[in-house]
This record gives sequence, structure tokens and C-alpha cells, in this order.
Amino acid sequence: MADAIRSSPSSLIHSLRLSSPYQLTTFHLALNSPLSSLLPINQNLDKIVPIGPARLACSPRKLSLSFKVRATVNETEQPKWWERNSGPNMIDIHSTQEFLDALSQAGDRLVIVEFYGTWCASCRALFPKLCRTAQEHPDILFLKVNFDENKPMCKSLNVKVLPYFHFYRGADGQLESFSCSLAKFQKIKDAIEMHNTARCSIGPPRGVGDLNLELVCGPKNDRATG
Repeated sequence: MADAIRSSPSSLIHSLRLSSPYQLTTFHLALNSPLSSLLPINQNLDKIVPIGPARLACSPRKLSLSFKVRATVNETEQPKWWERNSGPNMIDIHSTQEFLDALSQAGDRLVIVEFYGTWCASCRALFPKLCRTAQEHPDILFLKVNFDENKPMCKSLNVKVLPYFHFYRGADGQLESFSCSLAKFQKIKDAIEMHNTARCSIGPPRGVGDLNLELVCGPKNDRATG
């Protein structure tokens, strides 16, 4: 099939396109130019074939279709950023009882508790560095507390900003608490250096001290609206 396309008088280019189900060749002819300037332009734009005045030569190109197949991994198969743990010394806390049990079972180990939110950009930015710190200190126990899943407990512990950190150790109970961002991560390193010294505590672990268990272990309806 041949298609002739005539431009308007003001146009500088005439185009003649010869096409078939298997071939496609395009010619461009400048107005007021000799026939020898008629050039078929290969659609790959990588070769121009000259044509003499006495014949019309075509440089056909077979049309081909290409398909790109992309392998995609279902997002649900990959852990969310807050679900990634650095090792056995980093534990997710899902309830007040789990939190109290983890503190009591830690013995004389230093325990660092991170209170975070899945929607918190600062928490997400800081988390990879916290994981590396946990790997560098396998003797320290790191507890991760999701604020939205444990609102009554977090409020009882006076957690008002995120990310927020508590430091506990044995009979000494809570040692320190502060908010921290990635830019101020040195605060966590300084606290580790201060509190992770070799020592023996006398007496059982104090845990959270005077935390009101009746308040944080209230009905589910209270937790949902807290």
C-alpha cells in the first residue's frame, strides 16, 4: 500500500511513505530540489540510501515487535522497614506483658528500648543505623515498641515524641530517656558508652519501676481509642 502525503503550500517538505505488512520505507523531498536529492530514510535512523535520477531504490525494513518482561516481586513478600531486625538481640514488643518479661529476663544486660511509628520519617531514617549499632553490640538487648500498637503503655511511659529511647539495666531500672534523630545519633552512642560498663547489680531487675500495669493492660476498647 502506498500513502502519499502532500503538505500545505507553506510547508518545506513532501513525504511519500510506502508501507506493507512487512515493509516500511519513508521518503522526504525538499521543495524546489532535484530528483537526486530524494532520499529514503531508514526507520532505524542509522542509514540514508541515495537515489539517482533514473531509478527509485528502496531500503525496506522488516517490522518487528519486541516485548520486555519484567519480573516483579510482590511487595507483601518483602519485610517492611520496621520489621527488619539486625539479629537475635533485637526483639519486637507487641504487648505490655512482653515488654515487662523482656526487661525481667534481661538480667544485668543493658536494654535499649526504641519507641517508633511506622509512619514516622525520622524513625525510618534512623533505623538502619540503629540496626548497625545492635550488630556492633551483641551484648545489648534492643527492644522495638510500635507506638500505635501500644499507645496506653507508651503514654504511661511518658512517650510523647518519636523516635524515643529508654535505657534500662538490671536493679538500676531506667537509667535514661530521650528523643533522638539521625542527626543526633551520637546521643545514643554516648549513652551506650556510659551505661554499658562492666558491673554487677545487687538485687532483681527493677524493669519499669512503678509502671501502672492496670492502666496499660486495660480493655482493648481503651487501647483503640487511646
